[in-house]
Amino acid sequence: MLNVAIKAARAAGAIINRAALDVESVRVSTKQTNDFVTEIDQAAEESIIETLLTAYPDHGIHAEESGVQSGRGRDKDFVWIIDPLDGTTNFIHGFPTYCVSIALAVRGKVEQAVVYDPNRNDLFYATKGRGAFMNERRIRVSKRTMMRDALISTGFPFRPGDELLPYLAMLGEVTARCAGVRRPGAAALDLAYVAAGFCDGFFEKGLSPWDVAAGSLLVTEAGGLIGNFTGEADFMDQSECLAGNPRIYGQLVNVLGKYSKFASAEAKADAIAMAKQIKDASA
Repeated sequence: MLNVAIKAARAAGAIINRAALDVESVRVSTKQTNDFVTEIDQAAEESIIETLLTAYPDHGIHAEESGVQSGRGRDKDFVWIIDPLDGTTNFIHGFPTYCVSIALAVRGKVEQAVVYDPNRNDLFYATKGRGAFMNERRIRVSKRTMMRDALISTGFPFRPGDELLPYLAMLGEVTARCAGVRRPGAAALDLAYVAAGFCDGFFEKGLSPWDVAAGSLLVTEAGGLIGNFTGEADFMDQSECLAGNPRIYGQLVNVLGKYSKFASAEAKADAIAMAKQIKDASA
């Protein structure tokens, strides 16, 4: 199954790379303000689905552009979770940070994962219980133990209705405690980089299962932890994601837990107070 997923990811990457040679000619549509989809997202997704269902016609599909589909059979235990082009906004601007993300969930648990960066030809992959790899080399999360030494990646709010002030409060708290914060713009690749030890932690709100499914297995198979902002592992459908090596993950939970929708009333009050300070300071 992993080999088929890798084949599908590379085929989609080839479509993306060809389009990147003349990105200004790519047709772009707007799902909502600042949320884009291109003909390349759609072509890459169709290619992935065709490859997967040719090999496994009974499997289900949960894809960003085409939604949930059932296979020809009745086996709903196997579902492929697909983001054909994570980082579409980067892509349409020629900013070379985007990827293909494919995961296989078996009875709700991710067991296969592929994240492919077609720009660098970097292939990240994992099978549950067998470790995580980048280009045939086993990867592990970083060994840093202190937030002051950590490099953290994140994603900024960009859609109408996203809670900007609480995010700015989170960003302020994390930035004050760590060595640096980066915003590459592709959550699946951010998680792959946590797995490879390129950065020590990651946090973002407003994510969907296709953004994090593959990356979540890469992180755990590389020895890291992933969950929601309060540290609970059942995060896939909760629109918030926090990941890191075990020591940095624990420290991020302590900082960001109050911003979770699952935080206690007292903790949420602290988060609201922080956001108010940001608002007052910018008035």
